[in-house]
Amino acid sequence: MPVSRRAVISAAGVVVVGGGVASPGVAFSLPDREKTVRSEDFTGGWRFALVNTDGAEAGEPAVNDRTWRDVTVPHDWSIGLDPVAGPHTTAGSGFLPGGTGWYRKTFTLPSSVAGKRVSVEFDGVYMDARVYFGGREVAYHPYGYTGFAVDITGLAHTDGKTPNVISVRARNQVPSSRWYSGSGIHRSVRLVVTDSVHVARHGVFVTTPQLDRETATVRVAVTAVSEARAERATVVVTIRDAQGRRVATRSAPAALDGTPLTTTLELRVRNPRLWSMRDPYLYSVETRLEVGGRTVDTTTTRSGLRWFSFHPADGFSLNGERVKLRGVNLHHDLGALGAAFHRDAAERQLRLMLSMGVNALRTSHNPPAPEVVELCDELGIVMIVEAFDCWRTPKNKYDYGRFFDQHSESDIKEMVHAAKNSPSVVLWSIGNEVWDMGTEAGVRITEQLIAHVRSVDTTRPVTMGSDRYRAVPADGSANDRILRLLDGMGLNYNTAGAVDALHAKYPDKFFYESESASSTMTRGVYDRPDLLNTGQDHTPGRRGMSSYDNNLASWTMSGEYALKKDRDRPFFAGQFLWTGIDYLGEPTPFWDDFPVKSSFFGALDTAGFPKDLYHLFRSQWTTEPMVHLLPVDWTTHRPGAPVAVRVHSNVDTVELVLDGRSLGTRRFDRKTTVHGESYLETTEPTGDDRTVVGGPFPGSYTSPNGSAGHLYLSWTVPFQPGELVAIARRGATEVARDSVRTAGAPAAVLLDADRSRIDADGRSLCFVSARVVDARGVTVPDAGHLIRFEVDGGRLAGLDNGRQESSENYQSTARTAFNGLALAIVRANGRPGRIRVRAISDGLRTGTATVVATGRTCHDAANFPEPTSPVLAAVQAGPHADASFSGTATAVPSTMLDGDPATGWSTYFRQEATALLPETSSAHETAWVSVDWHDERRCSAVRAFFTADSAHSRPSAITVSRWNGSAFVPVEDIRITWADRSDEPTLITFAPVSASRLRLDLTSAYPRTTRGFLRLSRLEFDD
Repeated sequence: MPVSRRAVISAAGVVVVGGGVASPGVAFSLPDREKTVRSEDFTGGWRFALVNTDGAEAGEPAVNDRTWRDVTVPHDWSIGLDPVAGPHTTAGSGFLPGGTGWYRKTFTLPSSVAGKRVSVEFDGVYMDARVYFGGREVAYHPYGYTGFAVDITGLAHTDGKTPNVISVRARNQVPSSRWYSGSGIHRSVRLVVTDSVHVARHGVFVTTPQLDRETATVRVAVTAVSEARAERATVVVTIRDAQGRRVATRSAPAALDGTPLTTTLELRVRNPRLWSMRDPYLYSVETRLEVGGRTVDTTTTRSGLRWFSFHPADGFSLNGERVKLRGVNLHHDLGALGAAFHRDAAERQLRLMLSMGVNALRTSHNPPAPEVVELCDELGIVMIVEAFDCWRTPKNKYDYGRFFDQHSESDIKEMVHAAKNSPSVVLWSIGNEVWDMGTEAGVRITEQLIAHVRSVDTTRPVTMGSDRYRAVPADGSANDRILRLLDGMGLNYNTAGAVDALHAKYPDKFFYESESASSTMTRGVYDRPDLLNTGQDHTPGRRGMSSYDNNLASWTMSGEYALKKDRDRPFFAGQFLWTGIDYLGEPTPFWDDFPVKSSFFGALDTAGFPKDLYHLFRSQWTTEPMVHLLPVDWTTHRPGAPVAVRVHSNVDTVELVLDGRSLGTRRFDRKTTVHGESYLETTEPTGDDRTVVGGPFPGSYTSPNGSAGHLYLSWTVPFQPGELVAIARRGATEVARDSVRTAGAPAAVLLDADRSRIDADGRSLCFVSARVVDARGVTVPDAGHLIRFEVDGGRLAGLDNGRQESSENYQSTARTAFNGLALAIVRANGRPGRIRVRAISDGLRTGTATVVATGRTCHDAANFPEPTSPVLAAVQAGPHADASFSGTATAVPSTMLDGDPATGWSTYFRQEATALLPETSSAHETAWVSVDWHDERRCSAVRAFFTADSAHSRPSAITVSRWNGSAFVPVEDIRITWADRSDEPTLITFAPVSASRLRLDLTSAYPRTTRGFLRLSRLEFDD
């Protein structure tokens, strides 16, 4: 039977009171989400000391210790450190250290606060936080992702003169997480002052027992307390529309004492404007407490009116309309800003997701910052809010498993309380891929967590994300019983057959894909389009994965497969792509390859630059005509070399044109699912599902309607320089186009700010993209110039380029471009005026951009760390070897030069089988190796020691090129004397040249086979 939830929701995470607080030396400003003055911003005026980076326990430094520096929170100390491979960092943590840090804030409270209730609320401290007030420990909160309040009533001085001191110790012992966590007070902090008669924290809960398009019955449950003495109070609730007009009001008496009392009121709203994805309309609910006719407490929160349903047969519906959840997973980091929350950065991420067609978010794998929930309320994005990545059984030595038994109840209740009034939240998730699944303890924990959630909120289903249901569980097994306890289940990486089998066995449960696809790719990197699953390049400096949606770990699937599987199943509520944006840490599959430090899973990279996967999903999730060409690089190919060109589009007909010459028109077929929905797809075998053994397309994913095909159009184009254009047409009318052009030599840096104005508040951000271009403005697709950024009238907040393999500091003043692009994040400095950004790179024309900061001068502008000067990598002593592709981490180019005959460079790779695809091992047609001596030297001969064995064969052809300062050019008079045996020298002679670099281009004798790989055990050069 369907699980239906009708609720009116407010976006308040914390209740706030009336009665202002001023503090000499500390400037307070109200957060946007708080509509009263009971809550004052408490993020400024902090000092911070990093005591160590190993996480050892350490006391608070002395007040005059030189390690203290001024900071504004939210703050993440780890993001400002240099990535390093060492005993206290991991690839999972992004090679960024944690450690032990102390925060300290001194403030005064005026005499008007005397007799009031005073507390400090933290939205998140990572992790293992201890809070001290006046030197006395007053709170301990180990979980880094839930909020908590610290009551300092009776401890705080309220004479307006005597200083109060609050200190926070945060301790992040790495590894504490499977991904980058950040360290410190990474979310907002508030000072809350209330009367002794007040609404309790999280004390307003709004639901709608009756809601349709004509009338809403709004039920408001208000929990209040009188902590000084018994009082007869009146609870007054007023609902206002978005223009502030009153639409309903009601009051009720409440006899209050020291025990919290809940008073419930019902109000009627006629002709309600429903909250939806297209129209995320928000009301406000104002709650007042009156004693003797005097208002003693007021809190106002936004709210939305909507109902939704998860139906086992029909999927998800919102306000009675069926909607597929087109979701993404996002971790909490904000790229170059780390874990320190910033609303502008989070909004940018979410708007980029909206542009891809996203309508849903899963907060993997922890409760989000309250502002993320607010943004989803405003943008019309529905949410799964998730509690934990582990339960009792830890996944890392220092993770939350240490605290689960003692703290999970309070933490999961805090999660629900903080977001219970949000119209965007439609599911609670109690965990992700927890290792207690399949055990009796796991069954008991599931029961307990469900009960904890429902003790706060019964209006939403309870679910979880799991990888343990790729096969149907046996009746009565622990996993069978866990699934039956939940309202529905999120599946991680299930085949279509596994999804169908679960639906058949559990017809009363709803299913969705909590993690889909998980294909890995690097922006601007392309390899082996002939393979559905190719190897990854392990060459240092080139570590990356192909953007043809064809690099998969053993548990993952292509983005195309995930889209087709979801499309064809009306009972499936939808999917959540892993992930919407690359995140710091978890750099699968490079787990021990410093400095690879961020994930490859995202549709966008950490800088927010789209990969080709973004356009694939956009072609399926949006309706505005679009077309996208890949590869985006139409520059670095050899003349005449065949290039696999693909086009993503939501238009049925696309013509490909090269320099005005048509290369032909391709068309999608218009098809219909068995449940009557139209879609575009080619008709052809795809080879992407070995579990399909019958029907017209064995070995290919086949829709229930019997058809198979791709979600892209394809051409094979012999490369020639010029402009390649894809023109999408409906009938004879052009509706979209995309083009790529051959770039010339790098000439300039171009800057583009994502907004022209920002607030002069010391916090607001703008995001400035930098492109390395040629003289015509064409992006140079392989440009890697170091770019130095200068800002006048503002400050640099961080730099990024989206590259996974980088040891550059995110808080530096310079960043290399990656495949032509870089990003500067610029912060207002608290003064109105022009903010000028300059991008300077040797040999290139300087780029400039101007943003206007508006508003009043902010005298308490946020205090953030100054950017650091870049630390440039030292030039490697001796020759440096490079290669087009290295198949394993132990067969990289440097092994050709190490003098050890047992080692060597190789293109051999073996990609594990997946649930859908067989093991892959297939030789590239060509490869190259090069050596750079840094200085010119004379050379006339090369001895290449090729290996011949069951996997490797000597090449069928070799060419040699020298570097002329801008390109490799062939040497003359080349002669080759081939070796007769494995690992004996093949002598390559040529007319003497003087060069700093030489390159050998090699052609496989047996391409696309398991015996045609290339291996060089030694490479020697003669004058």
